[in-house]
Amino acid sequence: QVQLVESGGGLVQPGGSLRLSCVVSGLDTSATVMHWHRQVPGKERELVAYISPRRVTNYAASVKGRFTISRDNAKNTVYLQMNNLKPEDTAVYYCSQPQYNYWGQGTQVTVAS
Repeated sequence: QVQLVESGGGLVQPGGSLRLSCVVSGLDTSATVMHWHRQVPGKERELVAYISPRRVTNYAASVKGRFTISRDNAKNTVYLQMNNLKPEDTAVYYCSQPQYNYWGQGTQVTVAS
């Protein structure tokens, strides 16, 4: 059974940082693309960042220069380092494996003073 488990969310002040983790079990993700998405209630889910097996990355314009996606294949884990957080980054963040459409349960990030 494949499981994606996100962690690292929480409440942070504007300008602060968080590091999200997505641990994958039941699937070797080293040769696959991995995504981070986020969703605000009432809005469509947004693709935030992408990382390829060769660690080519891409970001939504709204987070470029502030967020960094990375992967540790030995740990089957994908990370999202989020710096200079803004209130508009508040959302539930999900990791996904798009090839087989696997998703985690999400982790809440709230940016507020």
